[in-house]
Amino acid sequence: MFHISEQEIVEGVVCKESEIPENGMKEFPLDEGKVLLVKQEGNIYAVGTKCNHYGAPLITGTLSKGRIRCPWHGACFDLKSGDIEDFPGLDGLPCYNVAVSPNGDVKVSGSKSLLAANKRVKCMAKKKNSEETIVIIGGGAAGSSCAETLRQEGFEGRVLIISSDKNLPYDRPKVSKQLDAKIENIQLRKSEFYNEHGIEIFTNETVTDLDAQNKVVKTASGKEIGYSKVFIACGANAAAATFLEGHDLENIFTVRSLDDANKINSSLSPELNVVIIGSSFVAMESAAFVANKVKSVTVLGRSSVPFENILGKDIGQQIADLFKSKGVNLIMNSNVEKFVGENGKVTHVVADGQSIPADICITGLGVKYGTEFLKNSGISLTKKGSIDVNEFLETNVKGVYAGGDVAHAPVFGSGGLKDSIGHWQLAQYHGHRAAANMLGKREPIKSVPFFFSMLFGKGLRYAGYGVPFDNMFTTGDVKELKFVAYFCKGDNVVATASVASDPVVAKFADLVFDGRTLSKTEAEDGKWIQ
Repeated sequence: MFHISEQEIVEGVVCKESEIPENGMKEFPLDEGKVLLVKQEGNIYAVGTKCNHYGAPLITGTLSKGRIRCPWHGACFDLKSGDIEDFPGLDGLPCYNVAVSPNGDVKVSGSKSLLAANKRVKCMAKKKNSEETIVIIGGGAAGSSCAETLRQEGFEGRVLIISSDKNLPYDRPKVSKQLDAKIENIQLRKSEFYNEHGIEIFTNETVTDLDAQNKVVKTASGKEIGYSKVFIACGANAAAATFLEGHDLENIFTVRSLDDANKINSSLSPELNVVIIGSSFVAMESAAFVANKVKSVTVLGRSSVPFENILGKDIGQQIADLFKSKGVNLIMNSNVEKFVGENGKVTHVVADGQSIPADICITGLGVKYGTEFLKNSGISLTKKGSIDVNEFLETNVKGVYAGGDVAHAPVFGSGGLKDSIGHWQLAQYHGHRAAANMLGKREPIKSVPFFFSMLFGKGLRYAGYGVPFDNMFTTGDVKELKFVAYFCKGDNVVATASVASDPVVAKFADLVFDGRTLSKTEAEDGKWIQ
């Protein structure tokens, strides 16, 4: 199945066939590494042992027919090919040849270098002289995934990413969790990778107009680029507090780009007071990062507890208590009135008549879609400014596709509902699927939304589409932040969340992906997890 040079082959008998149960998986040593063996329908597959996203051990993940899903963040890999089929992540798993002898010995052979790397970059087509050009607007998760998939699917024309960021594509979810992140540590690919595979990237460049009739993209620097097809993945901008008096004072920040994060980090010092407006995940992740680096941190939230509309009041309260135990002051049900400053810099935030010292202010007030450049394009936008797309991620204008945060797209497993979901995982999937569809595959999107966060070392997983939910219940111990939460509409579970309870959320994502439903009764019984 896989052809490698004799000098690089590593092989060995790793186990007996009887040691692997049907629909089971086990790790075995091979040479200086390990392989994961999986048995399904009598066939044995040998693949890499770790998810290439953040290194989760796949043996603790979940199996569905022909696929293995990461327990941490939901990435999926095909057992036969090792290809990544759902995200987050960049590469596939290495796959190894398996031979079973008449006496039941299982022999595994494969590439020594792949065994050491534990990942496999998919083969890509070379750029050739071609009149076809696919322009990608946006250098985030969706845009970079689209570019790579185009080459993986055999596209030999010009691939061009236009990105407003000054950096090459990077792991954006780390930005609010690690405000001191360095580009070299979070960059998805090195510049040599893009050069090798003929992927052009214009950084620090803004698109000002899309002429869909003449198939031309125009930029702020005066470029006019013709295209055959275009993929819009410009994401969403962090909403600034421009509606508040004093919003133009210095040291008031939003967190969207690496530059934003680094500017905040460079401004921190032990004698300063930080106020964070909002209790979204970006806001709370930022609060967790700065908590032990400044004099005080105050979070001003509009709801009664953080994440109330997503996770419910009880879980939100326990997260609030966690933050309080780390010295973060939470003022909820608050109404921010204005910023006050001296010498052009913010000094206080006024909320409900109370003046709160603020040498630095971070706002986490949601997002605003930067789609003004589409106003004369004929492309349908929602009232909020996101781009309406069908199940193939195509807009109402033929040849124009959109994905990621900016796309108002069908949500798989939601019963036909559409939404704009700002998940890194979903954005990477959209880019992957849009690329294939632009090349003629016409496959509908099929990815269960999967979200993750890290708050003071507590890893939160969330899968499904559960906002708003009618009712919810939990198993485990919410007070100890070791639980599974089930969010329901009527008698059906539509989303799950967990802390310290892997791989339940990944298991739920598999269930939804397979077209099944989970009732409250089944969830309460717990047998579905087994």
